[in-house]
Amino acid sequence: MGKLAGITVIDLTQFLPGPMMTVMLADQGACVIKVEPPGGDPARAAEPFATRHSVWFANLNRGKHSVCLDLKSDAGKARLRELLIGADVVVEGFRPGVMSRLGFDYDAVRAIRSDIVYCSITAFGQEGALSHHPAHDLAVQALAGFLSVNDAASGDPVVPGVPSADLAAGLTALSAVLMALLARERTGEGAYIDCAMFDSLLPWSAHIAGEALLGGKAPRSATQRSLGGSAMYQVYRTADGHHIALGGRELKFARNVLEGLGRPDLIEQAELPAGEQESLTSFLRETFAARTRAAWIEWFEGRDIAFAPVLDFAEALAQPHITDRGLLVESSDGPMIVPPIRFVGEEWHPGEVPELGA
Repeated sequence: MGKLAGITVIDLTQFLPGPMMTVMLADQGACVIKVEPPGGDPARAAEPFATRHSVWFANLNRGKHSVCLDLKSDAGKARLRELLIGADVVVEGFRPGVMSRLGFDYDAVRAIRSDIVYCSITAFGQEGALSHHPAHDLAVQALAGFLSVNDAASGDPVVPGVPSADLAAGLTALSAVLMALLARERTGEGAYIDCAMFDSLLPWSAHIAGEALLGGKAPRSATQRSLGGSAMYQVYRTADGHHIALGGRELKFARNVLEGLGRPDLIEQAELPAGEQESLTSFLRETFAARTRAAWIEWFEGRDIAFAPVLDFAEALAQPHITDRGLLVESSDGPMIVPPIRFVGEEWHPGEVPELGA
């Protein structure tokens, strides 16, 4: 049945933040009705394909129903009004003002379903100086300060490997909707949620942007303990062109590494402030460059050190840990990454991926 059985969600979102949020609702048993434009969610066409579906689209839209509506037409609007009568949640990802022009803003939907939980996901929110600025993840990260510390050795910002603003918004929206549904059980009242990617990402800076929050200098990677300024929290190249990562700054890990390498005299270097450990970093850089990644994996085996080889996705997905945890399953719609939210003692099976309008 699922924890959310009986909850009906009208999903008007496309691409990543909204679909990621609503697939987590569908994975837990909610009836999610994905309302798509005549051409469908653009993610349907995103390569590569597994069977007849895009891997991206399948993993973010499994278990949903699809309804194809032209919301600029009278017939499309009438059909959406019918769907809203039985809805508990509406999630939309249009730019501010679009839902109002279509006739389905919060007040209009609340007139149809008084206890509706209505969630708008945008880049910068419904109001504010940036509210109408067009943006996807990269621009939001740039304006929130995060891109400045996603830098190469040259100091130049590079495109992040993870769309953190998109994903932060999806998780924030999920939390907010579940909170609102819980409150509705007590009060009988719905809620309007103005979820911005910018707002969702900004709290993720608290551990690195302390000085800037106090009105001081902006963080720089080379002097930050978790951004590259610490030798024991760093990525190192190996002899075969691969990389390894040291991922724990605690002194016990430094002691275990340096005693193992015959250099206990450098342990005190690991206690210096971030940005002042260059001699230790240089030693480790030269040391790790002398052996292959496989040799270092063998060397670290059995040692109490926060270490990991840097794997590409093909290597990462082939790890025994993936199988041990059951994190990938094969379905008739292709490979599925299982939900991160699972409940002990309950089995999960992926729902079917809907054809457009099915």
